Amino acid sequence: MLGPRQEFQSALFYEFSLEDHVPSNHLLRSIDRFVDLDDMRSHLRPFYSDIGRPSVDPELMIRMLLVGYIMGIRSERRLCEEVHVNLAYRWFCRLDLGDPVPDQSTFSKNRHGRFRESNLFRQLFESVVARCIKEGLVGGEVFATDASIIRADANKQNSTQKEDWDASSLDPDAVPRAVKEYLDVLDDAAFGAASEVKPKFTSHSDPASQWTGALKGPAFFAYSDNYLIDTDHAIIVDVEASRSIRQAEVGATRTMIARTRDTFGLYPQILAADTAYGAAENLNWLVNEEGILPHIPVFDRSRRSDGAFPATAFTFNHRANEYTCPAGNKLKKYWRKMSKLRTGVSKDGFIRYFARKSDCSACELKKQCTPNQPARKIARHIYEGARDRARELSLTDAYVDSQRRRKKVEMLFAHLKRIMKLDRLRLRGPNGAKDEFHLAATAQNLRKLAKLIPQPA
Repeated sequence: MLGPRQEFQSALFYEFSLEDHVPSNHLLRSIDRFVDLDDMRSHLRPFYSDIGRPSVDPELMIRMLLVGYIMGIRSERRLCEEVHVNLAYRWFCRLDLGDPVPDQSTFSKNRHGRFRESNLFRQLFESVVARCIKEGLVGGEVFATDASIIRADANKQNSTQKEDWDASSLDPDAVPRAVKEYLDVLDDAAFGAASEVKPKFTSHSDPASQWTGALKGPAFFAYSDNYLIDTDHAIIVDVEASRSIRQAEVGATRTMIARTRDTFGLYPQILAADTAYGAAENLNWLVNEEGILPHIPVFDRSRRSDGAFPATAFTFNHRANEYTCPAGNKLKKYWRKMSKLRTGVSKDGFIRYFARKSDCSACELKKQCTPNQPARKIARHIYEGARDRARELSLTDAYVDSQRRRKKVEMLFAHLKRIMKLDRLRLRGPNGAKDEFHLAATAQNLRKLAKLIPQPA
């Protein structure tokens, strides 16, 4: 039998509870258990005036931002619309049916003002990491690090070639916010001081972003999102924004390791990373300064492409400060006595050791050793001891396990771009990149908590 037509009739009174309309298995209900914002109001209080109209509750804005990053809603205008109509979003934000949703302009005003001045997003991220540690999800023994390139909100049409860009001619009081932030980070290790090499192009709208072609396709402006994770459960223990160049990414890793130690008292035994982090200076910092075992492939340009003996086929005598080749001949830094003491260290940090031309000419192994040169030479870095230590570790089973665990960082970046849709930044400037990266990492850790810690029955 055909049922009656359903017609809308407004009732005078309603008995409605948001709590009853949010499913028990909803992601936000699982995450809500781990969102503790009790300290945020006291942290932000010094940044609010004691007079004037009451402001929008900062906890409401933080919860709305978390909804946006957790659910992959990139537009703040759309976020406000979704919170207005979605019951689960309203429940998570502590909004009743009749409560108004803040305007999207409120987010911009607070983000560029009191949120940034108070370093609120950093504190929010660290509070979630502390909760992960409390729940036993952080082992603190094996860390992994990597960086992912995120497109900036900038394009080549609004840029200047490096020879036409002069930062000293800019007036800090007359430039947009993103340009002022660029001037503020010229001496920072993660940005201006990361390298003396200037990028080919500089964006007018976001000059701190890096012009890069690292993805082997058309070049674009970008920032690097650097993660330091604990490999037990892929918890992000620190996050840092930097230029999209290797030196800046390596420097960001050092910053994150030191900050994690100072903030949470975590002293990792092992750091796993890819070859980009295998330069001699970084390996020396890990081995000799931090006491961390580098499970990192050595960044080595001395490998021969002509099939000749590699440098590792030569034996180094520390006491005599010389090499011995496979044929038993010596390679020395200097073959004559120097009247003036010299270190022999070149600008690139290497010491060259040379064989005698007479020894190589009469050697039966010359074609296998130095087929294109009259005599063989070996370049040894001043931190070769740390490189040798990394090579020794690469032969262990623990190294193989660490490299397998390292893939968890790449999985987090894939989740960041494909599920949370953070493949392009909306905010400009170094601070904008930091804000987005901190919120995204916070959201990923909260999702991990919700997945690994079951709700009580």
